[in-house]
Amino acid sequence: MDFSISSDQRLLVDATQQAVERHIEPLLAKQPLDTPLTKDVSLEILKHGANLGLTAARTSEELGGSGLSALDYGLMCEQLPTAALFVIFPHETTVARLALSDDRDIQEKYLSSLIEGKRITCTAATEPGVGSNPKEIQARLKDEGDHYLLNGRKMWVSNVTIADLVQVTSVLPQGDERKLVRILVDREESEYLAEEIPVVGMKQSHLGEVVFDNCRVPKSNLIQGGNDVARTLTMTWLANRPIIGLCAVQMAQRAFDLAKDFAQNRSQFGRTIGEFQLIQERLADIETAIVSSRLLCYHALHELDQGKRANGVTAMAKRYAVSSCDNAIRLAMQVLGSMGLSEEVGLEQLARNIRMLAIPDGTPEILTLIQGREITGKDAFRG
Repeated sequence: MDFSISSDQRLLVDATQQAVERHIEPLLAKQPLDTPLTKDVSLEILKHGANLGLTAARTSEELGGSGLSALDYGLMCEQLPTAALFVIFPHETTVARLALSDDRDIQEKYLSSLIEGKRITCTAATEPGVGSNPKEIQARLKDEGDHYLLNGRKMWVSNVTIADLVQVTSVLPQGDERKLVRILVDREESEYLAEEIPVVGMKQSHLGEVVFDNCRVPKSNLIQGGNDVARTLTMTWLANRPIIGLCAVQMAQRAFDLAKDFAQNRSQFGRTIGEFQLIQERLADIETAIVSSRLLCYHALHELDQGKRANGVTAMAKRYAVSSCDNAIRLAMQVLGSMGLSEEVGLEQLARNIRMLAIPDGTPEILTLIQGREITGKDAFRG
């Protein structure tokens, strides 16, 4: 059993860190912290991601992707600033879902521009009354000759306000049956309304709602073949969950570095506060949360690479990492005292940002039930 990363993985991590330091961080530093990134900036980030192979990390080399393992992809994502990750990550997830289909016409029409980072894509599944169960989706397609009319409303869609192409999960009625399908809505071909949703954190990212009101979509954009829709969503969710956990780890690591530096330099009662036992305890607890969360997320991604049923461990990884790292940031704020509350230091931003990670790809409650189902063999969702 080897807990160290390989030399090839170290090269991937180093390349990502260099791209972040040379290109992405300077770009983000010029942008307001409380405003979503412009589309031009998002495209520039996406192109840096494309240079690293991150726009199609889980897509096979045969289709033009990187064909990375889940663990390699996670290692690289961990190095990305949150705002950059949440431009690239929703895009890559949608590309992976397109690659899972057998629709060569769709792939030939769209994949190359998406992989090169020339266009932005996203997935719209969640609705105002539908969250974790895609089989309850209400958005519908109506047959209109050579087009479909799409009607429905989608919520909490990352990148939707800047996307050129939206993969929409919807229902296609077939007699008395309802078939769950995926269809690509190209902004150059179809009109729809997308707006940002004001949220508590990750304010440089794009999280929005989209309304389709008799939106005309060519029938050729209906994705054919491949896995059924619910299964396709689940297959990508499994890797997404520990990757979101690693995003939390990256936030907590930044908080730890700030707290450690402060403890070593801030003096009270004639000595640095890092010499006090309770401060050392807080730093030890923060470091423990980071290391345990990181290893659990790595383990979950490794299990996926081994082809194992990883529903339980990936749910566990995200739930534990986000919760533990949220608490780690809270402890770091306590180490800094009043400075921990200031916008100048940036811990308050980390505290708001990490709260955003609990919801996507499974809430803590849903993830608990997924893990519980794997432990007991009993499905709490459907009795």
